[in-house]
Amino acid sequence: MHSFRKAVEAGDFAAIEDMLAEDVVFTSPVAFKPYPGKAITAAILRGVSRVFTDFRYVREIAGADGRDHALVFEAKVGDKQLTGCDFLHFDEDGRIDDLMVMVRPLTAAQVLSEAMGAQFERISREAAEAAGA
Repeated sequence: MHSFRKAVEAGDFAAIEDMLAEDVVFTSPVAFKPYPGKAITAAILRGVSRVFTDFRYVREIAGADGRDHALVFEAKVGDKQLTGCDFLHFDEDGRIDDLMVMVRPLTAAQVLSEAMGAQFERISREAAEAAGA
């Protein structure tokens, strides 16, 4: 089992943040532009944990070189069941430098977008505080 998966399943956000490269880029399933940086990525992941219920990983796929991983998950947002995938890429130092999330179906993605939109002021504040702004 991958260490990122273990940390997510344990709700260990300090461990998750330690795995992120400073220049990590988070690509959201519901936002057009990616979010660059460790502080905003960590804050978004904390926000997602407040929105998802019944979260569980159901499959793990690793690239041959060990630097790419896909973690398939299932969760609920409100009353909508969704399936998603965390695509992770690790830099030469073993830190996550790219994290892209995709979800389906469209109706669940729309509910996720609304739920995360409601979190975004808090997410922005947490990211600013973590960045020392």
